[in-house]
Amino acid sequence: MGHHRSHRLWALPKRYTVAAVLALTIWTCSEDQPPVDNPTPPAGVVNGIDTLTGLIAQGDYLLVKGNCLACHSAQLITQARATEAGWEEMIDWMQEKQGLQELGDKHTPIVAYLSEYYAPEEGGRRAPLRGVEWYELTTK
Repeated sequence: MGHHRSHRLWALPKRYTVAAVLALTIWTCSEDQPPVDNPTPPAGVVNGIDTLTGLIAQGDYLLVKGNCLACHSAQLITQARATEAGWEEMIDWMQEKQGLQELGDKHTPIVAYLSEYYAPEEGGRRAPLRGVEWYELTTK
């Protein structure tokens, strides 16, 4: 019975667990941690992609990996896609609302990387096929 009771202590409703994890993440990220200059190089890059994060392994991606992924996953970056102004706005929001500290001289290269490699993608249909010799299908 004693074992069962201690097990119940950890069986909190999901909303409390999610709230606790979110609060811990925000608290941890808002600590006075200086921006990272040169994060440890990745364990591997395959076809230009960092295998640990999924980030495009070009330019200043190590700055992004070391500074941005301290608080959130790389999926937030790879799925967000924004213009330079959009990335600036998101960083401003994180600084104002989430406790992200000033990035100092790392701000410009981080925004440059994000806006170059995670810019909005052209949407819509593919371009029409050109130069194709069409033929008529026949039925037997």
